[in-house]
Amino acid sequence: MNAALEELKTRGLFAQCSDAEGLSRLMDTEQLTFYIGIDPTGASAHIGHMVPFFAYRHLTNAGHRGIALMGDGTARIGDPSGRTESRKIISYEELDQNAASIKAQLHRFIGFDGDRKITDHNKYWLADLNYIDFLREIGIHFSVNRMLSFEAYKKRMETGLSFIEFNYQLLQSYDFLELYRRYGCRLQIGGDDQWGNIVAGADLIRRVESIEAFALTFPLVSTADGGKMGKTLKGALFLDPAITTPYEFFQYWRNVLDADVRRFLLMFTFLPVGEIDKVTASGMNPNEGKERLAWEVTALIHGNEEADKAMAGAKAAFGGGGEGDKSAMPQAKLSLARFEAGYNIVDLFCDASLAPTKSEGRRLVEQGGAFISSQGKEPVAINDVSILIGADKLDKEGELILRAGKKRYCLVKTKTH
Repeated sequence: MNAALEELKTRGLFAQCSDAEGLSRLMDTEQLTFYIGIDPTGASAHIGHMVPFFAYRHLTNAGHRGIALMGDGTARIGDPSGRTESRKIISYEELDQNAASIKAQLHRFIGFDGDRKITDHNKYWLADLNYIDFLREIGIHFSVNRMLSFEAYKKRMETGLSFIEFNYQLLQSYDFLELYRRYGCRLQIGGDDQWGNIVAGADLIRRVESIEAFALTFPLVSTADGGKMGKTLKGALFLDPAITTPYEFFQYWRNVLDADVRRFLLMFTFLPVGEIDKVTASGMNPNEGKERLAWEVTALIHGNEEADKAMAGAKAAFGGGGEGDKSAMPQAKLSLARFEAGYNIVDLFCDASLAPTKSEGRRLVEQGGAFISSQGKEPVAINDVSILIGADKLDKEGELILRAGKKRYCLVKTKTH
């Protein structure tokens, strides 16, 4: 098998391929042009979107040409894949803004050069399509029975599939055809939930252009305990630092399950496999592997400087405030007067956004999940909801570190007014 495809398999970035042998032969003989699409339904990409883009980088590193297609045309309809209900219709202006934001995030990760790493927008050929002409040229090649056999549509049939969504597969397939015509694109890559749409596009190219095109999908990533990968208490793990701070991003990877460390190092970093094997070898401290994973992924998304700051913040948090740089930690500015009067422990955790409600705050304290790290000392659990935290617990800078459970921290800074 082609070396680049073998690399994807080794790293767990290979679920299904329409013709692995044929694709391998093509990649051995010429530079392959492939594409991955992303619909800008939000202002930021999240880590789940990035799995195909890690594969994108592996393929371009191997000398192939990749297209990142902004789906600002298809997003006007909304992809029914993986959904139990229709997507919200978004204004064209908002889609354009989202596309610009996501494109900038991807540029930081990929480094588009207009040569082997390029971008395009499907609104350029979808926005002004003549519907009758489109049905005559494209719709004639689609079987409704076959479309309904794909998992994405079968699931939605149970809850209701709108006609506008039913058109999505035709439009995505047309994207593949258009990219073949413009760039000679022969491969579409994406998550495994896109298998039906990608295969339909490859089949359309074969029917219209008499050329074989290929589909390659990657596993939908979950954690070792079956949870949704990239899911945090605040929601998805976004790339936008204004939504998910680099520290929070770092902490997610620092706290993954032991069983996920090697798999995530393979999928979400570009470390050599041999080095990953050493980091995760039997007898090694799993926390060292987690720390390496957290730094590598944070550096890839946010840059080395932010990764270093997040690492320092994590050391400060885990070390009880005696080591590292606390400035990278999530922060809350609270009144010094409240501490001088005695800050109720439940109110303190609520005001620091470590508990969403007072009832949740009381439960956190009563169950032994509320910790304070005072004067640079190790965290101490507080399990009495009536306890008052005084100003004597603040360090010389007027600061205090709070911890909720094992993973969530907050650096409290005091203000005098």
